[in-house]
Amino acid sequence: MIGIIPNIDKPDILNILSKIIEDLRKNNLPYLISDTILKYRDSFSSLLAESKYLSQDELIKSSDFVISIGGDGTMLSTAFAVRNSSTPILGVNIGKLGFLAEFDIDSFSEFIPEIKSKNYVIEERMALIGNIEEASSFDLFAINDIVIDKGPWQKMIELTVKVDDDYVSTFSADGVIIATPTGSTGYSLSTGGPIVNPRADVITLSPIAPHTLTMRPLVLSSKQKISVIVKSPHQKIQVSCDGQRVHTYNSPSNINILKSAQPFRLVHSSKTNYFEILRNKLYWGLDVRKSNNSL
Repeated sequence: MIGIIPNIDKPDILNILSKIIEDLRKNNLPYLISDTILKYRDSFSSLLAESKYLSQDELIKSSDFVISIGGDGTMLSTAFAVRNSSTPILGVNIGKLGFLAEFDIDSFSEFIPEIKSKNYVIEERMALIGNIEEASSFDLFAINDIVIDKGPWQKMIELTVKVDDDYVSTFSADGVIIATPTGSTGYSLSTGGPIVNPRADVITLSPIAPHTLTMRPLVLSSKQKISVIVKSPHQKIQVSCDGQRVHTYNSPSNINILKSAQPFRLVHSSKTNYFEILRNKLYWGLDVRKSNNSL
């Protein structure tokens, strides 16, 4: 069974969803749709009206894998929804970059034979969990990154980093990004962090605008616990997960971050690879001089 979770805020989502359902029906592939789309039931085509709908939680439990329709942000939201299960996610991109959401409408149609023959690849990606030391539960969860920053406060904050309780450094900065290999091509990349292959079992730590020339990104084993003690002249500090779930805590706070025991499972085509996606989406490794006739 194939579950479908569409981003109901995307333009033309009903037509896009109908096109995907049409492809699945032509190939006799059973599907379920998240009931969030029922908001637009008055505009349903006959194809959508005849389909079966479940709550998101029930859909995830009933599906062999889930199709997330939207973009990378939608993929991250879907990954959060499936965080307590092993249900894989396939991303159909109708947004901008589409680095995680590998397929567009046309390439998804071409991917159907791989679904029927079960010739696709399910890749396990690392997730992060974290907590505030004063709390007992791990409330933080991220596929890309956990970002600790100054929030609305206009001045730098002080961050003390420890790894497995060993002191690493104390520095002033706007914040710090703790990223998975998947998240290494996101916010972490824009701060000068390294591109990390998803097969690498590491976590990167990248300062945001540090007030020292010597503070550089750090690559750590995923088996290590990262602790960040945050002090701000302001009363609060901010922690965001995948740029979507924002938490506010009192200053000072001690934040612990670990690799999650439950990986994020990503469906992709056996005909593509990570470096091809890097070149096509981020133009990584391409010599721009060859496409500039003025040089």
